Amino acid sequence: MRKIVFFIISVFVCVNSAFSATDRLSRDTSDPAFLMGQDEFLSQTYISFMDDVLKFGQAFSYGATNRFSLGAKAHYQIDFDGNQDGFSSVDVGGQYRLASNMKNGANIVSDALFGVLIGGSDTVRTPYYADSTYYAGLRLARQWSVLTLAATVKSSWVFDDTRGMAYIDLMPQAYFRIGPWRLGADFMWRKATTPAYDQEWLGGKIIRQYGRTQYIGHVDYEFESENAQVGFRVNILF
Repeated sequence: MRKIVFFIISVFVCVNSAFSATDRLSRDTSDPAFLMGQDEFLSQTYISFMDDVLKFGQAFSYGATNRFSLGAKAHYQIDFDGNQDGFSSVDVGGQYRLASNMKNGANIVSDALFGVLIGGSDTVRTPYYADSTYYAGLRLARQWSVLTLAATVKSSWVFDDTRGMAYIDLMPQAYFRIGPWRLGADFMWRKATTPAYDQEWLGGKIIRQYGRTQYIGHVDYEFESENAQVGFRVNILF
């Protein structure tokens, strides 16, 4: 009888832990492999400062299905040491979950990413001369209850008769869950057909989660320009 009671308790604890882990992943909006459920809505408000430029941004995303989400984001910036004030281009894009499989206690996922940057002030675009920048990418990730490892490859294209170019981004990421806290580290390597736009970024972030709200602080360093960026973001999942 004692063995039966112990077995029932063990099953209950394991099932409860599994549901808790699943629930944590479904609300962890900073996870690099996060994907919203159907009819969920995500607001991301952010502020950052780098090289005498202060940026304010807002992004909205909507889960159209359990596999597909759409989003848009834009920011306004103030240049304290120049004339690059104004709105950036609006980034409209989507994410589609290609596959999701459980294996050896981990969730292995792959996502297709795509979008376009349109409009905005000429003085704050990157590249500044681009009418539109189109991009597409693929993300692979493995999620455990306390750790997510991800890698993304993304290619972007600028169509212009004289100043068009393309570039490719490679982005490995590591993300840790420690109770209500999260820690993230990422690296981005960008290679462009116009060498002046080559970049290498190294970043870290710390997150505190309360229910469906996350407060994120981050620091990023760009090796080519030798400039650091500090920022803060609030994610709210509805």
